[in-house]
Amino acid sequence: MTWVLNEDRRMLRDSVQSFLADRAPVAHHRALRDRGEPLAYSRDLWHAFADQGYSATLVPEGHGGLGLGVAEAGLIAEQIGHTLAPTPFLGSAVLAVWLLRTAGNAALQAQWLPRIAQAEVVLALAVDEQSRHRPGTLATTAVLEGGQWRIDGQKLLVVDGFGADALIVAAQAHGGVALLIVPADASGLTIERTVMVDARNAARVQLDGVCVPADAVVGGVAQGTDLLERTLDVGRIVVACELLGLADEVFERTVEYLQQRKQFDRIIGEFQALQHRCAELFCDLELTRAIVRQALLAVDDGAADAPLRVAQAKARACLTGSRAVQEGVQMHGGIGMTDELDIGLFMKRARVLQELFGDAAFHMDRLARLNGY
Repeated sequence: MTWVLNEDRRMLRDSVQSFLADRAPVAHHRALRDRGEPLAYSRDLWHAFADQGYSATLVPEGHGGLGLGVAEAGLIAEQIGHTLAPTPFLGSAVLAVWLLRTAGNAALQAQWLPRIAQAEVVLALAVDEQSRHRPGTLATTAVLEGGQWRIDGQKLLVVDGFGADALIVAAQAHGGVALLIVPADASGLTIERTVMVDARNAARVQLDGVCVPADAVVGGVAQGTDLLERTLDVGRIVVACELLGLADEVFERTVEYLQQRKQFDRIIGEFQALQHRCAELFCDLELTRAIVRQALLAVDDGAADAPLRVAQAKARACLTGSRAVQEGVQMHGGIGMTDELDIGLFMKRARVLQELFGDAAFHMDRLARLNGY
């Protein structure tokens, strides 16, 4: 597989880069954090995002979208990593849309996809129930009774769950996994706002006898386990793209600083030890870029080894992102430890992205299992 950044993809990347630099620089995220914005993102920015067509990237053309692939969504996420722009792009425009367009029936697609494309609604995927990502240990249950699903359980770390119009809840059901769309105003549903270290939201959700219609299930219960894993892999590779963009930005800012800061009457970028560290990080970034882009194509192509490629990409992106922010803070010296400098914001975001949908250890273990160990 060969990654080809063709003219259309270059135009998309450049468009997103220009839009975010103008409308959502790092200062935008800092301002939302400082004033304690409950949603942790700006609805005005999200609507502007939709006006540019970015929220409709994965939505089929028949439902008012662009009908593009995960590779294009990854390019957008990569640029989001450069500015830390807070949006519900991952949960709503990527995970929910991919799931609905892949396995949703015509009625569910018509109900939700056009509205997601226009940023009229936000959906969030509710899977994890522990502090660590363990999608194979679901305790939430869904029972089909009298033409309705009754759902009981709890969810943690639901990205963009606070303020969402509906949740897609993963639950054990009749020997399989059901992915059920639950409106935010459903009786018995409690959504509690929790704030992560990067000042984003990750809701805690309680479901006590929540009832939804039988046709609220996305895909069949028998295929639910496989469908959930494929959906999570889409999320994992898009998160890896954001980590890559974040690491690129930190590297660029650090190199710029090394070219300006003087010590002992010399530009510190002249010191060979710092040059070596930058060279090693540059190599890490290029390796990560190749692995991530290979995984994007595997997911879009539906390749048999897509899960393996995604596990490689997420693990590598976690390690490279961690190294980038640590080097960035250290090479900036004392000021790197202050909140005044943006590097700390990148470090906090990187820490959250590393844990989201499985950290490096999770995916290295998964990679070993996929290879038969």
